[in-house]
Amino acid sequence: MVQIKRICCIGAGYVGGPTCSVIAQMCPEITVTVVDVNEDRIKAWNSDSLPIFEPGLQEVVESCRGVNLFFSTDVDDAIKEADLVFISVNTPTKTFGIGKGRAADLKYIEACARRIADVSNGFKIVVEKSTVPVRAAESIRRIFNANTRSSLNFQVLSNPEFLAEGTAISDLKNPDRVLIGGDETPEGQRAIEALRTIYEHWVPKTKVITTNTWSSELSKLAANAFLAQRISSINSISALCEVTGADVEEVAHAIGTDKRIGSNFLKASVGFGGSCFQKDVLNLVYLCEALNLPEVARYWQQVIEINDYQRRRFSSRIIGCLFNTVTDKKIALLGFAFKKNTGDTRESSSIYISKYLMDEGARLHVYDPKVKKEQIIQDLSHPTISEDDPDRVSRLVTISTDPYEACENAHAIVICTEWDMFKELDYERICKAMLKPAFIFDGRRILDSLYDKLQNMGFQVSVS
Repeated sequence: MVQIKRICCIGAGYVGGPTCSVIAQMCPEITVTVVDVNEDRIKAWNSDSLPIFEPGLQEVVESCRGVNLFFSTDVDDAIKEADLVFISVNTPTKTFGIGKGRAADLKYIEACARRIADVSNGFKIVVEKSTVPVRAAESIRRIFNANTRSSLNFQVLSNPEFLAEGTAISDLKNPDRVLIGGDETPEGQRAIEALRTIYEHWVPKTKVITTNTWSSELSKLAANAFLAQRISSINSISALCEVTGADVEEVAHAIGTDKRIGSNFLKASVGFGGSCFQKDVLNLVYLCEALNLPEVARYWQQVIEINDYQRRRFSSRIIGCLFNTVTDKKIALLGFAFKKNTGDTRESSSIYISKYLMDEGARLHVYDPKVKKEQIIQDLSHPTISEDDPDRVSRLVTISTDPYEACENAHAIVICTEWDMFKELDYERICKAMLKPAFIFDGRRILDSLYDKLQNMGFQVSVS
């Protein structure tokens, strides 16, 4: 039986930081070191202001930081000392070359593998934690085999994360399942058992699933693709509801009561965002194309296209309701994170809605309780969003620190993130301070219970 006494995690981002913090808390006899080349990020992990917002994370980190949980920039030493190394680095979608816009860029994964091979000695278990395309573990193994020495012995496992941002800590402490993929050799099975033993400190044995490596990698992509598909499916029905007069909430409820379907991920909205759904679906599209399965690729591509369509459709409704012009009109954009309880803005629908409104010359006043001003400006200044005119962000975008300030003298409010606080705002006060007619566009349908009340105040209310 392989004993794991020291764990190193390469990558102190949304996956590595929370995952290893929970492991350290649940396994006090194991020393866990999270490393990253980004000094500012590591400083933040060692401070009272963590680099990411996640409910419950601060308490977990503070309970074991400096005891058996450490954050460091000394990557090589942490790798050398570790019995098990998690690779939790970014795997962005390629922006150029073969597979541009769809395939995963594995340059950071490759760099990690080479660094591990270069500084290691003895036996190590190396675990893919990042989302990777199928057979990425084989690439890691080939790098190890090409750099092998008599003193080296590696086992490569796949252990994909299934965290939902905003509930990451509860997902880690009470997971639906833990998936571990590895070789079917005796050595591979011993490595799987060593990782399984770590999780079984707090996860029931029945929830730890073991597979071969390729099945584990594909399961991660497939799970996110299925979830994204449900969101695009209900959003496509919302367009049909709008034309026919049906209520998409009632339709979703009726569908969701079918036990074969269930109610999860049937909430019509302005579309899905985040670091995983779009990236993983596009990765699946590219994989199908590369394996000469064009019909399958087109099927999954449509999930992305419906998501884009929903964002454009919502933006077009805003413009249409505001008398077909938003030029120089103040619009309050409430929420910039891709979902509540996180500061993550990656692929947030807010970015694209902002782009469409800026294309029409709208003046945006953006408020989000957890996203920093610098992040919002950076996202909106990206060439694909700013139309190669980054100056337009400084002309058209104001970041507000107060939701009431954002709404003052606005023609319309656009709710893009389902923060609970937006349900509790003083809308009577807001309505009095807005230009009339005062519009609310509820892209997350969080104000459904207030619909009649808002109309009686004088609001014109439109939902996604």
